[in-house]
Amino acid sequence: MEHITDTRIEQSEPTAVTLGNFDGLHQGHRSLINLTKQFAEEEGLKSVVFTFSPHPMFVFQRKEDFALIVDPSEKKFQMEQMGIDIYIEYPFDMNFAAMDPEDFAVKLIFEKLKCQVLVVGEDYRFGKGAAGNYEMLKRLGAERGIKVIGVPKVLHGDERVSSSRIRRCLLEKNLEEANQMLTVPYFILGTVKEGKKLGRTIGFPTVNIEAHPLKLFPPNGVYATKTLYKGKYYYGVTNIGKNPTVNGTVKIVETYLLDFNEMIYGEQLQTFFYKFLRSEQKFPSVEELQRQIAINAEQARAYFHSAEYAHWRSEQEK
Repeated sequence: MEHITDTRIEQSEPTAVTLGNFDGLHQGHRSLINLTKQFAEEEGLKSVVFTFSPHPMFVFQRKEDFALIVDPSEKKFQMEQMGIDIYIEYPFDMNFAAMDPEDFAVKLIFEKLKCQVLVVGEDYRFGKGAAGNYEMLKRLGAERGIKVIGVPKVLHGDERVSSSRIRRCLLEKNLEEANQMLTVPYFILGTVKEGKKLGRTIGFPTVNIEAHPLKLFPPNGVYATKTLYKGKYYYGVTNIGKNPTVNGTVKIVETYLLDFNEMIYGEQLQTFFYKFLRSEQKFPSVEELQRQIAINAEQARAYFHSAEYAHWRSEQEK
């Protein structure tokens, strides 16, 4: 996959393109990308995903607590897995935000990318004042012999699937609904860093993940998780928080992997979150913390052998 992070986006071969922020790569996003890939394969085009960096919300600063469902490295990782030919993270700032929508469509997308097929959501807005929309793209495309395909919104239940809705589910600890909309369960991709090794001393060695600072985390607490390491899945429990029982002060993501006892500092792990088990709390003693970790480990084992988890077992472990 070719990865472009600057303004040098010119292509020498014709392309099929989809546009958007794609935070989370949820069901709606995947329908756009899969349709783009389909057109590319059928018409001999390069498939292109065009997104922005940083996410426009950071530039507009409309939400003080805004964070990403997937950080930039996680998004790139998933784009590679989806088999995209060209992934563009176009630099986004206030000057770019003020660009005339027709200039954006014609000069950047149609001309520089040699776009022959453009796939967008029917509610997609872009350009200065969000004045650009699907109808504008369709008109501009028709004038130039370019197919512009509008994809209807994807529903989960009676409500549109959106990154905002998924963020809300994550913050409400509703991992089950968030994961259904994401298709690939919410995950943290990160490098194992050396911690205080306190877990090892109390019989529950953990791996500490260094995650992106702009990443959205579910509320502090303990979760049933599954971690992918060197092509193999390991069940576990993951704590997000500050470890108040041992006077921790910095937020960490640490996972106790069941039936695993390797030293893997510096290795990359992908940890998927499935179920909230309990909130973070300060225990009166380390012994009480040990007992609670053991209880949570058994809760995780039970969950991963339950009917509730059966769908994910068939999807990811077949």
